[in-house]
Amino acid sequence: MERDPNVVIMGEEVAQFNGAYKVTEGLLEKFGPKRVVDTPISEAGFIGTGIGAAMLGVRPVMELMFWSFYSVAFDQILNNAANVRYMSGGLIHCPIVIRGPANGGTNVGATHSHTPENILANHPGVKVVVPATPYDAKGLLKSAIRDNDPVFFLENTMLYGEKGGVPDGEYLIPLGSAEVKRPGTDLSIITYGRSVLHSLVAAERLAAEHGLSVEVVDLRSIRPLDIDTVLASVAKTHRVLIVEEQKPFCSVATQLGFMIQEEAFDELDAPIKRVSTVDAPAIYSPPVEIEQLPNPQRVFDAALAILA
Repeated sequence: MERDPNVVIMGEEVAQFNGAYKVTEGLLEKFGPKRVVDTPISEAGFIGTGIGAAMLGVRPVMELMFWSFYSVAFDQILNNAANVRYMSGGLIHCPIVIRGPANGGTNVGATHSHTPENILANHPGVKVVVPATPYDAKGLLKSAIRDNDPVFFLENTMLYGEKGGVPDGEYLIPLGSAEVKRPGTDLSIITYGRSVLHSLVAAERLAAEHGLSVEVVDLRSIRPLDIDTVLASVAKTHRVLIVEEQKPFCSVATQLGFMIQEEAFDELDAPIKRVSTVDAPAIYSPPVEIEQLPNPQRVFDAALAILA
């Protein structure tokens, strides 16, 4: 916002309340009400306003209190924003960022716990980003704001309290750039978002208890997808576990599994396995929801089954 006066923030409670999760704290005071704008509780309305502004050169950063509410603005996001550059023959860009929490695990029930990255990524013309660390969140968000296409930035409420090194200076992380968070030789865990943390915990335990070397690859963005880094890992370890906080049917893991077998079938020494969210609406009971979602124990058990 300091660098580019065209960057504005819009959303429910982003200004006077400092954001539902305090992500925008202090920005109203610093940049004023014309650049940090509280909106009515109407996702279709304010997302549509943001898309119109983006088409005219503004770079809106829109906050959804929950990504579950994207469905109210489905037409605006995935019909208008996703297609305007194509439909205009490249004459009109839509440099909008829509961000907010998309996750289960907070015991807010089935209508507030969606992880729609697979649905969003199914639409050409958009980009879908899911950071796992503070360092990545900053670098990816800056790249998203400067991108000329709609970028959907899915955060995890459970990660807002995570701490890690974040340089003060300028740095960008290119969209579509995966990162090997932990090198290994026996198994590749392909994952993203909060599942990265679960996978790293499981990998450390597999090393300590069984002497196994597990590589953890963080996709960081779902579309564009850095398939080259994934395939390089598969060629090194020859075994794959995909971990995602998605329902298993038509999920990101489904797409990844197909791409891996299509491009690297001869590299595989075992069937591809995955750990997903148990296929049911988000369970309201806190102890049961913990078991519904990926967790370090489920990742550990699945990895051990492959390596056995």
